[in-house]
Amino acid sequence: MIKTYPENLFDEIKLLAKFPEESHMEGLKIHHDADEILIKSAKALFNKGLVTQTDGGYLTDSGREMAEHLHIVLDTMNNK
Repeated sequence: MIKTYPENLFDEIKLLAKFPEESHMEGLKIHHDADEILIKSAKALFNKGLVTQTDGGYLTDSGREMAEHLHIVLDTMNNK
């Protein structure tokens, strides 16, 4: 069975991948005049408990864990 995923999920993944890997003291700020997709993605990540603010902020513990797994997948896919 082939799984399908909503396009907005991939937008959220792309935003999650932009968070810095090296430092837990760095975050992202999505400005109110940013692309609507970025704004919606940031709000969705917040609603899922992955970031601290509706406009980005910092990764929560769950967000950090999710981002670490995501970076492993992306690095593996990029090197193959």
